[in-house]
Amino acid sequence: MGREYPKFPVVGVGLLVRDGDRIVLVKRERDPGKGCWSIPGGLLELGERARDGAKREIREETGLEVEIDGLIDVEENITYDEDGRVRFHYVLVDFLGHPVGGTLRPGTDVNEARWVCLREIDKLPITNTLKRLLAKVGP
Repeated sequence: MGREYPKFPVVGVGLLVRDGDRIVLVKRERDPGKGCWSIPGGLLELGERARDGAKREIREETGLEVEIDGLIDVEENITYDEDGRVRFHYVLVDFLGHPVGGTLRPGTDVNEARWVCLREIDKLPITNTLKRLLAKVGP
């Protein structure tokens, strides 16, 4: 099943990696949110637990090893096309975590990966999903 115009919602996992007053962001290479900054994440694989999938996606997209501190929220991201058809429908399971190893570098699914100070987030184009997550996590 493809991501675009799916028959069923697609489950995604993400991880807000925080170290003090900074977080890891990646620049999205594909829609939805192409060209915007967001937390690292991707699709959950069949038979994979959500926490394991989030840790795998972080490793693939950023090179970092992380520990998960807890669940932030479960969100939905539904995008309609100009005809009113569902173009994307993701159920997103987002976790909060901290780095325990690795070296930050962009993986194959993202254009860039970097640490960003929370006070500088408003200077970047970020996804709506990231805006909602930051509001839930707070400073």
